[in-house]
Amino acid sequence: MNQYLVTGYDYTDEGALERRMNIRPHHLDGAKALKESGNYVLGGALLNDEGKMIGSVMVLQFESEDGLEAWKQSEPYITQKIWETVDVKPFKVATV
Repeated sequence: MNQYLVTGYDYTDEGALERRMNIRPHHLDGAKALKESGNYVLGGALLNDEGKMIGSVMVLQFESEDGLEAWKQSEPYITQKIWETVDVKPFKVATV
């Protein structure tokens, strides 16, 4: 499978954190579904100096670019405008 490092940075407007928290259960449901299908490797929240969530990092894997694109079209943090920017790079998890 092709692996990807996904880095999403949240919007920074006044209501950004509240929007994130409202959408977060849907995002986590999606991550659980990805894990069940073998597409989720790891993930977590990026935090600012105060410990508040400001973005996310995920390592995902898909058989094809089509799988990655389908995920992007359905990811709530993208569709609900939680992540202002999303960077996706090819990635290879080290075997240690």
